[in-house]
Amino acid sequence: MSNVSYHISNLLEKMTSTDKDFRFMATNDLMLELQKDSIKLDEDSERKVVTMLLKLLEDKNGEVQNLAVKCLAPLVSKVKEPQVETMVDTLCSNMMSDKEQLRDISSMGLKTVIAELPLSSSGLTLTISVCKKITSQLIGAMGKQEDVTVQLEALDILSDMLGRLSGALVSFHSSLLTSLLPQLTSPRMAVRKRSILALGHLVPCCSPALFSQLTEHLLMELAKGPPTSMTRTYIQCLATISRQGGHRVGEHLEKLIPMVLKLTSVEDDELREYCFQAFEAFIRRCPKEMSPHVATVTQLCLKFMTFDPNYNYDDDEEEEEDSMDIEDGLDEESDDEYSDDDDMSWKVRRSSIKCLEALINTRRDLLLSFYSSICPALLARFKEREENVRADVFAAFSTLLRQTRAGSSHHGLAAAGPESGPSREEEPAVAMLKKQVPLIVKALHRQLKEKSVKSRQGCFCLLTELAHTVPGGLEQHIPALIPGIVFSLTDKSTSSTMRIDALSFFHVLLLSHPPQAFQPHMQVLLPPVVACIEDSFYKITSEALLVAQQLVKVMRPQGQTGGFDPKPFIREVFSVTLKRLKATDIDQEVKERAISCMGHMVCHLGDHLRAELQGVLTIFLERLKNEITRLTAVRTVALIAASPLKIDLSSILPEALSVLGSFLRKNQRALKLGTLACLTALVTHHAASIKPAALEPVMCELPALVDESDMHVSQVSVTLLTCMAKACPSSLAKISSSVLPGVFRLVHSPLLQSGALAAILDFLQALVLSKTSNLGYSQLLKSLTDPFHSSQSSADSSVIHRQSYHSVARCVAALSSACPKESASTVAGLLQEVKSSASPESARVLALLCLGEVGRSGSLGGSKEVQGVILEAIASTNEEVKTAASCALGSMAVGSLNDYLPFLLKEISSQPRRQYLLLHSLKEVISACPASSLSPHVESIWTLLFQNCECQEEGTRNLVAECLGKLTLVNASQLLPRLRQQLKAGSPLARSTVVTAIKFTIIDQPAPIDSLLKDCIGDFLKTLQDGDINVRRVALVMFNSAAHNKPSLIRGLLATVLPHLYKETQIRKDLIREVEMGPFKHTVDDGLDVRKAAFECMYTLLDSCLEGLDVLQFLDHVEEGLKDHYDIRMLTFLMLARLASLCPAAVLQRLDRLIEPLKATCTTKVKAGSVKQEFEKQEELRRSAMRAVAALLAVPEVERSPSMADFANQIRTNADMASIYQSVQGGEGGGLGPAESMDMS
Repeated sequence: MSNVSYHISNLLEKMTSTDKDFRFMATNDLMLELQKDSIKLDEDSERKVVTMLLKLLEDKNGEVQNLAVKCLAPLVSKVKEPQVETMVDTLCSNMMSDKEQLRDISSMGLKTVIAELPLSSSGLTLTISVCKKITSQLIGAMGKQEDVTVQLEALDILSDMLGRLSGALVSFHSSLLTSLLPQLTSPRMAVRKRSILALGHLVPCCSPALFSQLTEHLLMELAKGPPTSMTRTYIQCLATISRQGGHRVGEHLEKLIPMVLKLTSVEDDELREYCFQAFEAFIRRCPKEMSPHVATVTQLCLKFMTFDPNYNYDDDEEEEEDSMDIEDGLDEESDDEYSDDDDMSWKVRRSSIKCLEALINTRRDLLLSFYSSICPALLARFKEREENVRADVFAAFSTLLRQTRAGSSHHGLAAAGPESGPSREEEPAVAMLKKQVPLIVKALHRQLKEKSVKSRQGCFCLLTELAHTVPGGLEQHIPALIPGIVFSLTDKSTSSTMRIDALSFFHVLLLSHPPQAFQPHMQVLLPPVVACIEDSFYKITSEALLVAQQLVKVMRPQGQTGGFDPKPFIREVFSVTLKRLKATDIDQEVKERAISCMGHMVCHLGDHLRAELQGVLTIFLERLKNEITRLTAVRTVALIAASPLKIDLSSILPEALSVLGSFLRKNQRALKLGTLACLTALVTHHAASIKPAALEPVMCELPALVDESDMHVSQVSVTLLTCMAKACPSSLAKISSSVLPGVFRLVHSPLLQSGALAAILDFLQALVLSKTSNLGYSQLLKSLTDPFHSSQSSADSSVIHRQSYHSVARCVAALSSACPKESASTVAGLLQEVKSSASPESARVLALLCLGEVGRSGSLGGSKEVQGVILEAIASTNEEVKTAASCALGSMAVGSLNDYLPFLLKEISSQPRRQYLLLHSLKEVISACPASSLSPHVESIWTLLFQNCECQEEGTRNLVAECLGKLTLVNASQLLPRLRQQLKAGSPLARSTVVTAIKFTIIDQPAPIDSLLKDCIGDFLKTLQDGDINVRRVALVMFNSAAHNKPSLIRGLLATVLPHLYKETQIRKDLIREVEMGPFKHTVDDGLDVRKAAFECMYTLLDSCLEGLDVLQFLDHVEEGLKDHYDIRMLTFLMLARLASLCPAAVLQRLDRLIEPLKATCTTKVKAGSVKQEFEKQEELRRSAMRAVAALLAVPEVERSPSMADFANQIRTNADMASIYQSVQGGEGGGLGPAESMDMS
């Protein structure tokens, strides 16, 4: 180590040199030395280095001084406490010196030291003692009134220190407050401003008592009616502390609001601006406490947003004045005459509009009233003359639109299809917005031609939001908007961002409105877009290509004939797009969009391109071979292949097919899927020009893709095979050795899902009908059913999964329906199989299921033999066979209702032992039959179900309930009231069955029953107050289902339902009992299930009905749940994570109370002798709690809370907790990853 101290003493010697370059280099070397992690200094060297650097701060050369300051930063963490204190003392006393340069450099030094002080728990003692030193000196410096610059520097450093280390200065808070408050009365504006900043940093961490002291002080001073300039300072201070201190202001609001309200009537523009800033802070930070004052504040904002005393808005707004930019006014007011520069009224307008925006942002629940009060007022201000204020008007209006969209059910343009129109009820806010659209357009379309870029951009943003919020709503107004769009695209002085904004708005407009609206304006619209494609800036080109692609669709939408003639416009779009398509030295995005745009041209207008078409196709083939553009090219070729214009692709087909075949080997999943879709389109539409040999390269890649590891790719591959079997059957000659075994493996796989299964059924039918391969009906049947016969040995039978029985049965039924001639012999064989006692269990189960599936198509008729066989099977002793038989019976009954349903009902009432199985069959019938064929039987089924609704077996009751619910959907208007009747009549068991039945009537698609349910769901929810705990639990489950699938049903009832829901979240002592198990006592909590159901409902409400909740009250119950049973804690951790992202303000308000239980969970250790499950459970809890903590830490400003900062430190310093935190962060990117959302199925 001695060589380090030797090296350093060498450097110190050079630092005393008379040559400034030596001093500079030596200091620089020292800095590099200090930055190394490995360096260790002995005490002597430490002292010398510190003394030397402090001396260099007074060096004559400025550069050396600067370097010396930079050295202080790494030094803080390298030297011991006494040295740091020496540094700080010297710096502080230098701050008071008379030399200005030394003062500046020392204050820089102090700031550097403060930024480096350690935050970790190990270094806290140092930090606290250093801060005490600095603080006491600074408080002294602030008292020095003679030199303002010293004061300013001191305030500046204090702000820095409070901002970073407020928690360490707790003991100083009150002395800081007493020294900062007098500074608010300083004659110098700058001192007052910096004191306000410092107070702002002090507020988040100070004790509630200090906060109250500060607020009381401000109130007292304001009450004295000080001169206006002082009042401004106090109000500004109020706004700052409420922005920073957040919810704490809540309890003082009642006294503050009247004071601030009174001050808005003082004739002083800046004071009014600060008043509105204070209101804005109140609204954003304590929305709940502001509720009683919202109306008053809104009225004030509306009054002052038009406050412009020196300007007369005439009715004809064409004056030049509009576009004049008015400079920001200066602070002093000239008394003699009034000039435009002194006009500060725009500040009042701007702050009142921002205040309104805060209101719209925080109170979604008042949206409808905003449409009647705020919306017209904002519209009227679109004519604002001051550009900055106008931008704020647009921003506020956009916020209103976003809030409207957040509540309405469809998001974005995807749902803007014709089918989503009349069927779904329109949100009332959207309906109100639609009425305003003409006024909005009228106010904006003139602004779109203004010189001012800022206001045009504001217009485009606002119109984009509008098109998203009301898709199709601008259709009548397109002629009014087009000149504005064209102006922004063609205006020579327009900046490139302006053009991009105009293009992207135009794109949204084209996507969200029908083509007929644009066709008449084509000759005006096309030239500017074409000019933008030619633009040299790639971003403009790429946006313009997107727009051109939509315009091509507009020229000739698919399915539309006649009407508009695209011919005159094709040439110009084609030539510029072709130029971009041929270029290889352009931006990747432009390449892709040029391919896509040209693809749409060929697809929609290919018949007009005659001569050039082949050239374009050749380019597409080249782009297919290029790795960078291949994905886009594959999608484009697929688009062209499926074009109704039957484009001739024969010139590129053979080569394209071999290239596409090679893509199936690639690892990129998107490319595989795109290629399969493209091949399917080619085979379907261009089979005539494909030679069988050309498909060889594709065929040999397919076996690898049909595999259970990626079901979606398998499904698309099988669909391609089906198309081949239909279009070019000869290509499947060698299939039995290549792809088929894979397909059968899929059928037998437990992972097979409905989509892939449907594809396989189609494929098998197509294969049997194509008669190409040597694979006939019987052979396919044998391959399907073989595994079920061979598995005699018990070790083997475990391989067959229950799912594969059903899949195979579906395949057998599909084959038999494709070959009706064979079906009779198949059925006979299956019956034989079931009857024969020699066949293994797996074969009998499969045969029963096959009979059911074959019978589902109605081809069995009411054969007595079949009925006998099924009944016999249901009476079997073998569980699997019984279940299969009940399943088969249900399926057959679906196929021929009149034959089987009466038989089934008779069996249910006469055979109580087999009731459960037979009810399963009945459920299948009710779920799968169309309403029209069921209605004659409704009465008999209904009566039967009600005879069994009080069954003791919960499983049977649930089945009865499901049958009842699904039956109610058949004829809701008659059956729903009858369910309602039963609520009053029945026993607790019957009530629970009825409530569960309602759960099954709530489905996630719109259904005719919805309006009826809406009227009576309140009655069913009254069972939340039922005396029977089980009925209450089922009611909660039903409520959860409604909140999840159809929130509109319950939104109006939240006020009445929530108190009962919250009541169920409480732990009830009377439901906890002790059970003796041998020598042990075991506590059983009968209320746990109900509580769990209640918390699940709360979780669902966060997603679907957030605006109906009082979040603070909600949090009270979440807080209780954090201390409850394991399952409930898991749920509340999830809720907390959701709440942190949805309503951070409320969570911050309750933070201190929420942290304790989280901390307790994260720090608990399992008892040493516990079983493995205990460890796993605890581990999962800790991870879940840590996810909630991670979500909380993602909330801005959260670490201002002392308890949170403390906990965060604890996590960072404790290795065990830090590792959990890392893994939670890493796995889900910190925020809400897939693991966060609870599975609600």
